[in-house]
Amino acid sequence: MAFTVSLIKIFIRRNSRQRGMKFLKCSEDAIPPPTGKRVAIVGAGPAGLGAAGVLRCKGHEVHVYDALQEPGGMLIFAIPEYHVPKAGVRSGVQELVKAGVNFHLKTKVAGCSGDGVKLEDLVRDFDAVLIATGTWRSRNLGVPGEDLPGVYVALDWLFEFYQAQLGYTSMDEVPPLGHNIMVVGGGLTAVDATEVPLRYLKDRFNIQKVYLSYRRTRNEAPMSPREFNRLIEKYGVEPLELTVPTKFSPGPNGRVASATLQRMKLESVPGDKRPHPVPIPGSEFEVKVDAVLVAAGEIPSPPFEQGCLGIELNRDGTIKTDQKFRTTAKKVFAAGDVRHGASLYGLALKSGNEAAAALDEFLRTGSWS
Repeated sequence: MAFTVSLIKIFIRRNSRQRGMKFLKCSEDAIPPPTGKRVAIVGAGPAGLGAAGVLRCKGHEVHVYDALQEPGGMLIFAIPEYHVPKAGVRSGVQELVKAGVNFHLKTKVAGCSGDGVKLEDLVRDFDAVLIATGTWRSRNLGVPGEDLPGVYVALDWLFEFYQAQLGYTSMDEVPPLGHNIMVVGGGLTAVDATEVPLRYLKDRFNIQKVYLSYRRTRNEAPMSPREFNRLIEKYGVEPLELTVPTKFSPGPNGRVASATLQRMKLESVPGDKRPHPVPIPGSEFEVKVDAVLVAAGEIPSPPFEQGCLGIELNRDGTIKTDQKFRTTAKKVFAAGDVRHGASLYGLALKSGNEAAAALDEFLRTGSWS
């Protein structure tokens, strides 16, 4: 699976650089006559854009709703330019616009409560609805001091930075860091939370040291040992493997000033491929920090609560679907990370394409059984 994911990731990066990222699955002049069917897609990330490209090529009227200022989702607002060039994403989006896909930006879909477009209105007004809202929420560590000023959710901090980098806000609005930063986590968000400040903001915040705390070793890290080593060799990041923060403490100004970490050891668990980290009693130590970026993993962000319109969520927060991407509410489909959990964007794009094919079958046959 990892090999396949890597190939998808490499292909999309090359494709986005050379020809623009391709979401439309046909040439504009090959779009068939209108079917009279209307589809609403909630979320303009890779899954939503991929689905829009497939459905438009089937002749359906497609409307994409997104709360952000431009389409792209995490491709624009959560992944660095040096991984996914924004121009490639925007080129693919423009193809969709020229083909007749309608985008409703800065438009929040509010589920069954709250401000914004109501999901029930979309279900009423459209022939089918696809939910593709991704994984914009993050796990907490659940330790004392996590709510201190200077302790940030890494994904939220990165979003604020990209907002400023893209010109939607000012760099003055990017939450401040400091001389010594600690990043907590071992996944791809942890990579970006480590690298982005050092590449773009080192002088602005006079960054001297970045620590990378991970509860396992680099050999078990989702980012891969190679990526872990690259951060150390290229940027001088100080690894704190086999450690877990247990407390963050404030300084005189109320901001975070230190992190207490506990050393861990790995133990094998029957039936689990990865060893489990186990605390070593009496092994706590303290590290002085000016800011902390917590990248403990992303979780699904469906635009509604459990049971809204009869749509069920799984225990992990993903939307419950069958193999045809159908939710427990008729006419409503789900795709991408909000359906299967956090993944690389290649898999989200693939999921959107497959969901669109299933949705098209429903529109053509009317069958939900």
